[in-house]
Amino acid sequence: MVFYVTTDVSDARVAQEKQANFASRLADALPRGPQRPGQPSSVDKVYAVTNFKQASVFASAPQPMGHLNRDKAYSPLWRMVTVTWAAGCEPRTLTSEEQVLAAAEAGSVRLDSTDMVLNCPIVHRGAKGGLEGVSIVGQAR
Repeated sequence: MVFYVTTDVSDARVAQEKQANFASRLADALPRGPQRPGQPSSVDKVYAVTNFKQASVFASAPQPMGHLNRDKAYSPLWRMVTVTWAAGCEPRTLTSEEQVLAAAEAGSVRLDSTDMVLNCPIVHRGAKGGLEGVSIVGQAR
């Protein structure tokens, strides 16, 4: 489980839904043209389920938190990929990118990459701890 703060979104409607800043320039972080495998990018993927209530699934997280992070895949900038459960499939909570991709490969979900970029730094990783000075109070909504 990760805890994050959504501060900015490149889509006005989603920024309003998430009560974040609308920052259209975030979309400029996306690579231009078709993305090639292995092409460097400043954004990672966040998976948002459209037709089943569950938390977003982040593709990476800092390990460990803070200045000692060595996970080169982590970025606080995320390209939203929508996840839609197929008709006739029993939705279930997906908790990792591997589970999302396996469900897509099995035909249980459809993945649609958007041009939406969110600035959502991960600030805590549950039992694995968080940034110095960050404490989790109450529940995320």
